[in-house]
Amino acid sequence: MEIFKKFNTPIKFVCVALSLALVLPACKGGGAPADEATTEVETVTPVTVTNVNDSTLVDYTTLNATSTSQQKSIIKANANGYLTAVNVQVGHYVNKGQGLFTIKTKEAQAIGNSINVLDTTFKFSGVTKIRASQHGYVSQVDHQLGDYVQDGEQLAVISDRSSFVFIMQLPYEMRQSVKNNQTVQLALPDGKLVNGTIASFMPTVDTASQTQGVVIKVGGDNSIPENLIAKARIVKSLKANTQSLPKSAVLANETQTEFWVMKMVNANTAVKTHVKKGMETANAIEILSPKFSPQDKIITTGNYGLADTAKVKIK
Repeated sequence: MEIFKKFNTPIKFVCVALSLALVLPACKGGGAPADEATTEVETVTPVTVTNVNDSTLVDYTTLNATSTSQQKSIIKANANGYLTAVNVQVGHYVNKGQGLFTIKTKEAQAIGNSINVLDTTFKFSGVTKIRASQHGYVSQVDHQLGDYVQDGEQLAVISDRSSFVFIMQLPYEMRQSVKNNQTVQLALPDGKLVNGTIASFMPTVDTASQTQGVVIKVGGDNSIPENLIAKARIVKSLKANTQSLPKSAVLANETQTEFWVMKMVNANTAVKTHVKKGMETANAIEILSPKFSPQDKIITTGNYGLADTAKVKIK
C-alpha cells in the first residue's frame, strides 16, 4: 500500500489492468478454431449447359481438284505463206468463228497484183483467213507477224471452254462415296464457292498414291483459269435422327479410351456420366449411349477438371 501511495496509482486501476492481461490471451486462444472453420468455403464453378437433341450429322472429307480443259483446239496454217495479220495473244478469250490469222501465199507475195492488172475479172489475192474453230482461251501462240509458215504448221492452241472441268483425285477406298451426277461443292482459293457435278471417272489409278481421277463439270464461268487447285467437299458419312453433343461437352482420359459428360442432376449439382461415342464431325459428337432426354442439361464450358460430383452455377 505504501508503494501505491508513493507513485500515486489507484489500487482499482491496477487490479483492472491485471485482469485484462490474464483474460486477453485466453480469448485469443479460444477464437482460433472458429476462424479456421469460416475459411472452409465450398467451391462453386460457373458453367454453361446445353440440351441433347436429335439431329443429322454429316461428316465431310476435303480433296484437291485441279481445273483443266480436256480438249485443246489446234489452229494450223492452211497454205504456205507469210502471216500478214495476227489478231490473237496468249490469255485472250476468243469466240468460235473469230478471225485469228491472215496468210498471204508466197506466190501472191511474189507477183503482187500483176495478174489482176492483166485480167481484172480474175480477182486473185492469194490471201486466206484462219478462224477459231471453238470458243475458249488462247493458251499458246507459236508465230508472229511476218513469219513464213507451211501448210499444216501449228499457229496457236485454244483451250476449248466447253470441255473445262475439275479433276479430283479420289482415294480408291472412297470410291463408294462418290456417284455419277452427284453434286459437289468446290471452294476456290479466293473464297468463292462453285457447284459442280460428277461427270465421269478416269479409267486408270495412279500407281503411287492409289487415287482415281474424277471429272467434275462446272457451270460456264469464264473467269476460272486452268491449273487452279480447289477444295472439293465430299460427304464421307451421314446419320439422321441421332443424338449428339458439342465437342466441348465430351471429355476423355489421356489414352482416349474413356469418355464422359458432366450432367446436371439439380439446379447446382453436376455428376460424371460415362458415354459411348459414335460418329464425330468438325463440331459435334454422336452419343450412342446412354439415351438422354431432351430435358437433360449437359455442361459445355467449365466442365474440365470437375470432380465426379461437383457444385456448379449455371451462367
